[in-house]
Amino acid sequence: MVNKSSIADRGVLLKDMKISRGMRIFRVFNLVFLLLVVFLTMYPFLNIIAQSFSSEGFINAGQVNLFPMGFNTETYKVILADSAFWTNYGNTLLYTVVATAISMVLTTSFAYAIAKKELKGRSVFIGLAVFTMFFNGGLIPNYVLISSLGMRDTIWAVVLPNAISVFNLLIMKSFFENMPRELEEAASIDGLTQYGILFRVVLPLSKAIVATMVLFYAVANWNSWFQAFLYLDNPDLFPVTIYLRNMIAGVTTAGSAGGTAENVGQIAANIQSVTIVLTVLPILCVYPFVQKYFFSGVMLGSVKE
Repeated sequence: MVNKSSIADRGVLLKDMKISRGMRIFRVFNLVFLLLVVFLTMYPFLNIIAQSFSSEGFINAGQVNLFPMGFNTETYKVILADSAFWTNYGNTLLYTVVATAISMVLTTSFAYAIAKKELKGRSVFIGLAVFTMFFNGGLIPNYVLISSLGMRDTIWAVVLPNAISVFNLLIMKSFFENMPRELEEAASIDGLTQYGILFRVVLPLSKAIVATMVLFYAVANWNSWFQAFLYLDNPDLFPVTIYLRNMIAGVTTAGSAGGTAENVGQIAANIQSVTIVLTVLPILCVYPFVQKYFFSGVMLGSVKE
């Protein structure tokens, strides 16, 4: 006589095996898809690295993909031996540190204030901040303003105009709103002032979002060039992005003065690749240390209860 319970158990087991097999197939396809996405994401950067170590002829012929062709380090030697490059590199580092520090102080203070639902005029402050995302004074009024304040050809013309990113502000505001109010109330009962609560309670619990915002601001300030191009005239104050722009412009000018378009394209591609690699290297070195904060910070700042 056939045991019905054993047959049922076998059916459940076979069903679990079928599901398990399907899950394995899904994981294989998922892995292949994600590897493809990673490759497509990394390809432009790997191509830039390969071009930076390649000879100009191979670059111009379009033969450089993932690996260098005609190994060449002369451009690296020329750029690294240029004192202007190191001066501008140091300027970029200084501007990034100062601008990021200013942005974090202003953004954190503003976000913490408008996260308080009992704040009078809260909706007005939020509306003013959001308004600036869609409307601004324009290029000429901003230039006149910076000039009238005496900030042209100074570090402040680079680090102050974009001190607060409204996008970052709203992320931090959302994060602070989701923080348990009981912690602040307990700290207030213990005698802490509003600033004490912020520095001794809120910020220590906000390492994820703070690290994320630091990364956002640091990357934006490191890659910024238009503010410096617009307001700086002294070459000793230029950031490295302006150095890159001037290198390419200088090669193009030399080509229009007597060089061929082919040679100009070859040299420009190699110089651009080398400078891009040297420019993004510090960001790539810093990112692994803040990666865990980056992902958790973005998720926490985007979730509302």
